[in-house]
Amino acid sequence: MDWWAVLQIVIGASITIVFVVWLENTRKPKLVLRIEDPPVDVTYQGRPAKNARFLRLIIENKEPPRIVKWLSRNTAVRCYGFITFYHLDGQDVFGRSMQIRWSRSPEPVPIQAFAQGLPPIQILDPVRLSPELHRDIHTGENQKLDVAARFDNDVDCYGWCNENYFSNPPWRNPDWRLNPGRYLVKVTITSSGESCSGLFRLINDVSLSGFRLEDALPSDVIR
Repeated sequence: MDWWAVLQIVIGASITIVFVVWLENTRKPKLVLRIEDPPVDVTYQGRPAKNARFLRLIIENKEPPRIVKWLSRNTAVRCYGFITFYHLDGQDVFGRSMQIRWSRSPEPVPIQAFAQGLPPIQILDPVRLSPELHRDIHTGENQKLDVAARFDNDVDCYGWCNENYFSNPPWRNPDWRLNPGRYLVKVTITSSGESCSGLFRLINDVSLSGFRLEDALPSDVIR
């Protein structure tokens, strides 16, 4: 038996396997989370609040490294996720996770239609009333997701999701109310077998102009 020929075959097969595995890993979606800075400040008229600040995160499907720029990375398909709020000692605040709301999704409320001489009519739009749970994120593109909101002169803030549009009072959902303080926010995004997560600090012991998200500290842990 020609052992050198056998060794060449084994080495060649090993290199091929390693290359195929590396290629497939490089082509997988690479999701990363970061804080949107600055936060979004909005002024309203005729809404449940006059002034609001929304804290949001950006999730991006990163492009492949420059050395393999020619290689197309797969789209992150049907992304969805959950947000969990914790006290700084790692205790879960609500005992459950909040389903994410993609920023700039249609507000899940009926549309008002007006006709001359008649009272307003509410039209139920199935697209608006059905929560938009999934998004596709192509290579090099990103999507934004809501985390929390605070209004007017309130000292409390609220985890922000589609449930807030149906709460009483509107927007200020008591099920997701966070008292003044500092919290840990864990965000998990899942997409067709791939997932990513991030841990952040929510700062709510400050004025509205200081209400913000920060990166978690190395010492921050959750149970």
